[in-house]
Amino acid sequence: MADHQTFKQALKLMGNRFELSVVGDNEKRAHEQINAGVDEIRRIEKLLTTFSDDSETNRVNDAAGICPVEVSRETFDLVKRSISISNLTQGAFDITYGSIDKRLWNFDQQMTTLPDEQTAKKMVRLINFRNIVLDDGPCTIFLKEQGMRIGFGGIGKGYAAERAKQIMIAQGVTSGVVNASGDLTAWGLQPDGRKWTIGVVNPDFSDQVFSYLDISGLAVATSGNYEKFITIDGKKYSHTINPRTGLPVTGIKSVTIITSNAELADAMATPVTIMGVYAGLDMVNQMKDIAAIIIDDNDYLYTSNNIRISKPL
Repeated sequence: MADHQTFKQALKLMGNRFELSVVGDNEKRAHEQINAGVDEIRRIEKLLTTFSDDSETNRVNDAAGICPVEVSRETFDLVKRSISISNLTQGAFDITYGSIDKRLWNFDQQMTTLPDEQTAKKMVRLINFRNIVLDDGPCTIFLKEQGMRIGFGGIGKGYAAERAKQIMIAQGVTSGVVNASGDLTAWGLQPDGRKWTIGVVNPDFSDQVFSYLDISGLAVATSGNYEKFITIDGKKYSHTINPRTGLPVTGIKSVTIITSNAELADAMATPVTIMGVYAGLDMVNQMKDIAAIIIDDNDYLYTSNNIRISKPL
């Protein structure tokens, strides 16, 4: 692969910075392959976005409590897989989180007080994945209660990265990376024959790395309180909201998930954060081909049974 090199393109998609990389020996062909991946991400964004009135997501939301909505098999299956993850995580992952009133939490740094527990609890009553009704025959989705809303913020980036990877492989890419703001999937090898090296972010200094991983054929996703947060009375509150309480999760600074599929990695990072160190690790340790790295609020590092970190914080 001496004549091969890595070609890259970075751009904003789905409200996030995506970077697509391919290894090849022809720049024109490499960018055609990258563009095919970008087109796929844009297609998925149009399908799932909540910022467009005619997206399938919004059509389902607009009909909540009224009637089922026919959707594409792709959206139907993504919702079906999301519900499976909700069951696995006992509701810590829930795509009906979109039901939460934006007045409860906005992380624009202007919040100065926490909502009280009673108000928060009342406002999350519509968050319940069990109230999503799927009908396989006509391929319809029905949200049982008016005001319910689904959203794919916890799984969409990973799904898009995974789909872009598959499209690029179909275009002949044997080695590449799709990086969706830190949620990434990598396959094949670098031009020098080595695996891809990725860094796990130090949650206290988001521009620094505390450990490196060499990967190929794997996906990695990290959920951390450094991404979006507010500080009230000197305490940092993460944008990760517990769907049961309506209040921010505390106790964990970051969770990194390593598995073979970017969609699953993306979807599992937040629920492990919500479940907490011990329940989260217990769940991961019972699953096949998945690993987790957790850093708690006291900078203690925990890993699932199948991973070893060579460099501690």
